[in-house]
Amino acid sequence: MKTIVYYYSNKGSNRYLANKIAGDLKCEMEEIKPRLNSHMLMLTGLNFGNRKLKTNVEDFDQIILCGPIWMGKLIVPLKNFVKKNISKINKLIFVTSCGSTFEGKDKKFGHNLVFKSLKKMTGEKCVHCEAFPIGLILTEEQKKDPDADMKYHLNDENFKGEIVEIYNAFMRKI
Repeated sequence: MKTIVYYYSNKGSNRYLANKIAGDLKCEMEEIKPRLNSHMLMLTGLNFGNRKLKTNVEDFDQIILCGPIWMGKLIVPLKNFVKKNISKINKLIFVTSCGSTFEGKDKKFGHNLVFKSLKKMTGEKCVHCEAFPIGLILTEEQKKDPDADMKYHLNDENFKGEIVEIYNAFMRKI
């Protein structure tokens, strides 16, 4: 099965995750680049589209889409990618490194709401969604900081313990 990882990352955690997945699967990866990469504009929902991809989505049997969830929403670059390419996608897997927790996955800003929205948008093409909450890499002291999910990012030093177990289970699934 020919696979590619497409990703968008603002702070680096989703880039790290995309690199890790692509490296372990020994597959291609490509960054999704918005025409205007402004965090504030994306939060308001303003949409200027994405830059043209170097690869052809239809050349792949399986797309792994990796990117953040902001305030309980599928962010604009990812939404643009899906809307533009839905007819070319055979099988989609969505992966996110996010600030949401497993306990809060169904709350207002929870990742499960985005998963449901994405599955509604893609139908049967979205076969799996997986969250890698930043809270899994935080120390007990760091968890006391209300802004910790914005300050800390996935890297080789902190990618250990429970998050590795979830990652390994995810890799076995796909």
